[in-house]
Amino acid sequence: MSVVEIIVSVLVVLATLLVVATAFALWRAPDALTRVNVLGPTTSVALPILLVAKVIHDASLGELDANNIVRAVIAIAGLWLIAAVGSYYIGRSIYGVTVVDERAGVDHRDVSTKR
Repeated sequence: MSVVEIIVSVLVVLATLLVVATAFALWRAPDALTRVNVLGPTTSVALPILLVAKVIHDASLGELDANNIVRAVIAIAGLWLIAAVGSYYIGRSIYGVTVVDERAGVDHRDVSTKR
């Protein structure tokens, strides 16, 4: 086994451990909002580690070109962006924060007298 294969194997095992830890944390999380927050290690660390391991493996085989590096960088950046925005909006919807309409339930004819 070469040094590059050991590095790739360590990265894959590390990513696997993060995914397993996230699965256990999801199982033990008390509510939905906590479950959304627990997904962070998998989406922001484990999946980019797998992409980096793939790039390193391709480089060791001599099959690496600029196209694959650009794809990996775009995939990691997109993953970080989509995971952050997605978890934010899922968290907001779970938390139930809504805009309060002060005139809700008020008869429109009485609006001028209520001010």
